[in-house]
Amino acid sequence: MAEIIVWVLVPVLYLAVLSVYLTVAPAVVLLRGLALAAELLWGHVRLLIGVLYRRTPEFRTLPPYRPQDEDVKAYRNYFFGPGFRDLRQLLTLERRSYARTVGDSFRAVTSGQFVAPARHRAVTVPYGLTLYLGLCLGAVLALPPLAALLALHGLVLVLLTGGARLVAGTLRAVDRIVLWAKRLRTGMLCPHCFERVPYPAYDCPRATCRRRHADIRPGTYGVFRRRCECGQRMPTLLMLMSRDERLQAYCVHPHCGKPMNTDAGHMPEVVLPLIGGRAAGKTQLMAAMLLTLENAAADGGPALTLADDESDAKYQVLREVLRMRGHTLATQKELPRAHSFVLGTGRTERLVHLFDTAGERFVDRDETDALRYARAARTFVFVLDPMAVKAFWTSLEPAPGPLLDRTLASTVDPEEVYGRSVQAVAAMDAPLKRSRLAVAISKTDLLAGHGLVPNSLDDSDRARAWLSDGLGLRSLVQAMELDFQEVRYFCTAAVADEDARVDASITRFVDWCLRG
Repeated sequence: MAEIIVWVLVPVLYLAVLSVYLTVAPAVVLLRGLALAAELLWGHVRLLIGVLYRRTPEFRTLPPYRPQDEDVKAYRNYFFGPGFRDLRQLLTLERRSYARTVGDSFRAVTSGQFVAPARHRAVTVPYGLTLYLGLCLGAVLALPPLAALLALHGLVLVLLTGGARLVAGTLRAVDRIVLWAKRLRTGMLCPHCFERVPYPAYDCPRATCRRRHADIRPGTYGVFRRRCECGQRMPTLLMLMSRDERLQAYCVHPHCGKPMNTDAGHMPEVVLPLIGGRAAGKTQLMAAMLLTLENAAADGGPALTLADDESDAKYQVLREVLRMRGHTLATQKELPRAHSFVLGTGRTERLVHLFDTAGERFVDRDETDALRYARAARTFVFVLDPMAVKAFWTSLEPAPGPLLDRTLASTVDPEEVYGRSVQAVAAMDAPLKRSRLAVAISKTDLLAGHGLVPNSLDDSDRARAWLSDGLGLRSLVQAMELDFQEVRYFCTAAVADEDARVDASITRFVDWCLRG
């Protein structure tokens, strides 16, 4: 009888307890589901911090972004590739984390409540089934917020990427407008190869790096700043470079690659070619022009700064030769390197390139093609040596005293030099009809000392008349005035006294050449 009572009473009591448990089981299911959902959401936060901030190996499914192009040597901007790469990594890790967390939770319930329970299975099995239901509920409940968070991440990334690209494009457009305003719409002039450089290459400013970056403008590798492979940050626009931040520019043409002026792109450029035959006085005239500008700056005129070390070194030598009234060496026949200087300050700054080319290049048809810098010039200087004109010697009336040294004369007829050089420049599509020509009649100090030049050559009209009638160069004068929009004639004396004061004729000549 007792056994019957036990067999009947125990199941009844178990069912009664089970029925009471079933009333609280929904709460258990809900709490376990919420706990799993919270765990999954916290796992998402951990992944977000790991992928975006910590970036340790356990949070990587793809190799990190590295500079792969040898011509770039910089890290991509986050919103030009790495951002979507991080999103892909986050999706991959989130999928793995979700499956691992849910799977570990089910395995823990199976082990603790079914396989090796600590209590009787009559107790653990109902509780385990309740936990199963809770885990299923939690796994389902976590999906919408996780999907929403990932979608929000993607949406924010798309908006920021679009904004970054818009800002980069706007900055590039503004930079292009600024270059147009500086009359650099076709680029900056390389003082070595004479080609226009749309945008120079720049070296990393870190002394231990010096990697060369071909195009630093806003875009894939930086919006406001570019990060070099060494970690150094550098500005992406010329207008973002302060004077102290200006980087060393380099020509991007493969056949050149030489350093350009540091001021290239920061101000308008003026190209002033000096054309003339061998020993016509081009180098002496250029030295006198620079010395005149230096003296004017000392007297309160526009500031003068040599743009690079090479220009400064050459000028110092020419300056001393000019002061000693010596004769400069003949210009070497290799391609000239521009003598560059910055004239003015602030908004009036201009980068001026003076080109002194060997006279042989103006008479050799195979050599004139190299004078590509003339395409960028709007003012030309033709140095005319009267002693190179045959009519000068045939009509010469010797003055008392020492005879004029004929070895100082140019060996090339000015008409031949002018004809070939203008033909070469016109073949380069230089707009001569919109350009000006300054005719510098050289060595007038030497001629005046022997009484061989009229004293009234202090203005353009009288100098023109002397060339036309006195030297018989009427055809040359007419050709120059047909080829150019404006022609002005100057009698120049490229000499300086012991106090480095240059003849006043050079001042008038320089003022006209650099006008506007």
